[in-house]
Amino acid sequence: MPRILAIDYGLKRTGIAVTDPLQIIATGLTTIESPKLIEFLKAYFKKEAVEKIIIGEPKNLDDSDTHATAPVRNVIEKIKKAFPGIPVEKADERYTSKMAVQAMIDMGMKKKQRRNKAIIDEIAATIILQEYLHHNQ
Repeated sequence: MPRILAIDYGLKRTGIAVTDPLQIIATGLTTIESPKLIEFLKAYFKKEAVEKIIIGEPKNLDDSDTHATAPVRNVIEKIKKAFPGIPVEKADERYTSKMAVQAMIDMGMKKKQRRNKAIIDEIAATIILQEYLHHNQ
């Protein structure tokens, strides 16, 4: 069974998570520099079958766009153009970064480790994917 891949896109860094082949568990994969996202996905898709991409969509509490919404929409279009055979779905990413930091605290990570934004982005992508799995499977 192909995997589902989730993206927590940021202007500098992008967190990536994937499901196991049975699409039961979400696991953090990596964090990459955002300009290298399409290149990374091309290489990953050569190694692994992916049936769907979930990308976090930033929204304010009142559902209005944030400063980060337009760049996410732009990268969605780039992904759709580069991989027309793989559907892309948006998922609400409100609070995922805060939830990621809380998860790091709960795991007992030291304060210095919790400042590593790359880890936060990867955990946020994992949370986006786990929430998607919880609500859609």
